[in-house]
Amino acid sequence: MKPLINIENLAVELQSKSILSNVNLSLGKGEILGLVGPSGCGKTTLLNTLAGFIAQSTGTIEINTSHKPSIQVTIDNMLPAEQRNIGMIFQDYALFPHLNVNENICFGLKNLTKLEQKSRCEELLTLLELSAFGQRYPHQLSGGQQQRVAIARALAPQPSLLLLDEPFSNIDARLRNELMIEIRQLLKRLGMTAIFVTHNKDEVFTFADKIAVMHQGQVLQMGSPASVCQHPNSWQVADFLQLGSWLPVTLLENEHSASVSTLIGDIESENILQQTTNNTANKALSYQLLIKPNHVELCQQQKPNVVIEHVSVTEQGFHYLLRSTEQNVALSFTQLSYYSQELHRLGDGLSVRLKADNFHLYAVENSHL
Repeated sequence: MKPLINIENLAVELQSKSILSNVNLSLGKGEILGLVGPSGCGKTTLLNTLAGFIAQSTGTIEINTSHKPSIQVTIDNMLPAEQRNIGMIFQDYALFPHLNVNENICFGLKNLTKLEQKSRCEELLTLLELSAFGQRYPHQLSGGQQQRVAIARALAPQPSLLLLDEPFSNIDARLRNELMIEIRQLLKRLGMTAIFVTHNKDEVFTFADKIAVMHQGQVLQMGSPASVCQHPNSWQVADFLQLGSWLPVTLLENEHSASVSTLIGDIESENILQQTTNNTANKALSYQLLIKPNHVELCQQQKPNVVIEHVSVTEQGFHYLLRSTEQNVALSFTQLSYYSQELHRLGDGLSVRLKADNFHLYAVENSHL
């Protein structure tokens, strides 16, 4: 079965500057993709290009549906936005202030009769729990209600693909998670394929089936949130998703084993050699070890492999942050039970075991991390 949307070798240049480069991704019907990455990496530009608001420089956008002919957008066939059958939800909702809720929802239904418009509007008002607000204007609605109206308006023409640009950023934090779950359930019930942009990695884990991490106009990695978090393919992916702490290391390799030298001791592991082979082709770069919070153990009976001197321990919600005031080391860890039984004063030393079968070693550009 063909994917509902397939993007191949997409590039965008604006004012002779490359904004997107060699973007490739595909989504099946009913899948929800979260686009994440640092500010300025091209996430919103990608949405605007798919919607038809920005022209691509090269590449192909193909949309396949079972009930309509396939749409293929190339530089030789640059379909206007209104012919792409794509719905868009903007960060600021972009509701028409002079139109009430009913009129906003029906705005894109000019090809239907008045009776058909009324029926479709009532259906969406019920679906999004807005039946009591049809005659109200945007300024009379809360942020969450305005977002529901924006979603209803985008869904009204029955698009093949829904694009959402930071849809929850203006929602009160207390209601954000509740609304995300509700809208996700709605999209799943409708079988709607969606791509949404967010800066919040927690949102993508709640809302998306797949995640695509972007950096400098390219998609570095795409997959399920679990697979990307377990196996980040680059330090940029691991660093943006804040998957753990970074420990500067020096490689110490020999014929039979591999180890790294750190400020807090030498660590040996067969897995380091594998990670070195996979991730460190350029010997001129510096090396960093990614240590995930659940891979740090404060030692009781087990033999430690590193010792951290002059520590400070700070509680950070479900994690603790272990810092050395002299060794330029900071490790996040989750082992609460042992720590809670011990009092560590500022300046104490701690024996720590780093689980050596879980290391990810990356070559990192010297100006980063």
